[in-house]
Amino acid sequence: MIPSVLPTYSRAPMSFVKGEGSWLIEADGRRFLDLGAGIAVNALGHAHPTLVAALTDQANALWHVSNLYQIPQQQKLADMLVELTFADTVFFTNSGTESCELAVKMARKYWYEKGVPERVEIITFEGSFHGRSSAGIAAAGSEKMTKGFGPLLGGFRHLPWNDHKALTAAITDQTAAIMIEPVQGEGGIRPLPDQCLKGLRDLCDEHGILLILDEVQCGVGRTGKLFAHEWAGIEPDIMMVAKGIGGGFPLGAVLATENAASGMTAGTHGSTYGGNPLGCAVGCAVLETVAEPDFLADVSRRAGALRQSLEGLIAQHPDVFESVRGAGLMLGLKCKATNIDIVNAGFDNEVITVPAADNVVRLLPALNITEDDISEAVKRLSSAASQIEKA
Repeated sequence: MIPSVLPTYSRAPMSFVKGEGSWLIEADGRRFLDLGAGIAVNALGHAHPTLVAALTDQANALWHVSNLYQIPQQQKLADMLVELTFADTVFFTNSGTESCELAVKMARKYWYEKGVPERVEIITFEGSFHGRSSAGIAAAGSEKMTKGFGPLLGGFRHLPWNDHKALTAAITDQTAAIMIEPVQGEGGIRPLPDQCLKGLRDLCDEHGILLILDEVQCGVGRTGKLFAHEWAGIEPDIMMVAKGIGGGFPLGAVLATENAASGMTAGTHGSTYGGNPLGCAVGCAVLETVAEPDFLADVSRRAGALRQSLEGLIAQHPDVFESVRGAGLMLGLKCKATNIDIVNAGFDNEVITVPAADNVVRLLPALNITEDDISEAVKRLSSAASQIEKA
């Protein structure tokens, strides 16, 4: 008999009932150090008082009205994002998947309105993850994502990761945009070097095509800048955002320049829940905290401390771990042992991590994780590694 919850997830045997900062409390009372943060979602940890207050105050006032009307909280968050980023305009969604859908539509509508309707092809890359909608899986293109879901949405061209020659050769008169994650998440925590991101921007400018950045996982302070592309000193035309921007509340966005968004006129896109008062009130509180220069500097400091500790962990357990990679507090442990075994051993030692491709274990802690919690987390990871060594 099929379960009442559709069995599309392989769930770990824990049920968490409470969260406090970087800690999750299981129903049986065990306390787990959370280095997953809901897959880079809980940017300020669990039950952050500022976010609780923002949500509670808004919940006591107004939950939902729909986008048939002006929404002051939405306007405030949009204004903040425009002020802080390259963007001239913002559309709010509920998830990264929805943000991908709009980014694809926006790029293709741009060229349609320019009188070049055949320019629909979007270049994407091996190892990418852009959500699980029809557009998202077609963009990623991997068999794991697409098998059994055909016919796939057309118009995507998949290239090897970080192969400049293949990219240059792939651009044609049908190319509408290049879409890429500055740091691949599901693909195994693979940062695109700054010079390559600069090269992408130059290539797009040379050919007059749009650059779409997927910062759903690597954005909102995770790398020590508000958005990861800032390290390279470039700006995209369109950017997908979600996860951390809501601090745990379902919220996403597409940010764009006026030019890139020029085809998206009244009636071309919409959302019932996107940009609702609850989500945007929380999003404002997140952004007011994370965008502060001192906070971002602290993220970089914490990231340095964690990375240094992980290098020591690797040296201590060379048969379990191979290397550490990533940016800021978006780090990956490349493993010699099987990554799923390490994640499960972490559960046994009450520390939460997240698996990824390329036999990597992801570490995506709250951006405000304390130094004491970093030290404790690495101790627990070491205990997990020792468990693997004894198996």
